[in-house]
Amino acid sequence: MRAPVSDLPIVFQDVSAVAGNVTLLESVSLEFATGSPTVIIGPNGAGKTTLLRLAMGLISPSRGRVSWGGREKVAPARRAIVFQRPVMLRRSAAGNIRYALAAAGVPSAARDGRLDELCTLVGLGGLRGRPARKLSGGEQQRLALARALAKEPDVLFLDEPTASLDPAATKAIEDVIRTVAVRGIKVVMSTHDLGEAKRLAGEIVLMHRGRVIENGPAEVFFFAPKTEEARRFINGELLL
Repeated sequence: MRAPVSDLPIVFQDVSAVAGNVTLLESVSLEFATGSPTVIIGPNGAGKTTLLRLAMGLISPSRGRVSWGGREKVAPARRAIVFQRPVMLRRSAAGNIRYALAAAGVPSAARDGRLDELCTLVGLGGLRGRPARKLSGGEQQRLALARALAKEPDVLFLDEPTASLDPAATKAIEDVIRTVAVRGIKVVMSTHDLGEAKRLAGEIVLMHRGRVIENGPAEVFFFAPKTEEARRFINGELLL
């Protein structure tokens, strides 16, 4: 039998993104491959969200090339993304997940079992009947993760998934991310939180003003950064 085609690695080759007169990304060459989570860090306006949207295939580069598993212009059937403020459908938590399962083409006979699995994975088993829009911020984010995972993606993109959450809600999200990564799904996420990056990252991408400043293993980045910008960012100094 032929192995299923994967969207990994995702390769950026000299990619730039321009909106009007504003350059959002400039000459980015980067690869997201299988393995531990990749965490994208950098100040506001660095280009982190634009990078994730390009990697997901939601926007096209102004210059350069993005490929998924060696292919270009591939439908995002094997990719999923969760934004910082996910939109909740006007139905229960379980109804949101059922909708995602149907959209992913999961056979109706298999949906109850997958629903149970996903609710358990994200810790929402006791809240499945609650209206999604009445869940707390952290609960909504975990529900958004469950919806994204309904399609069993190769790669999961997360845009600031714990922004504005309290420590307990942050830990719950991070626990899901660890579990997903152990199961073989590639996680690529952005965050402002250096502590979170240290806890989760196998690889770090530091961005500033639309450029990749430094990229490499997390232990090297945090303990032996190669660039002055990285040293300053780790020390809490502003990158201007």
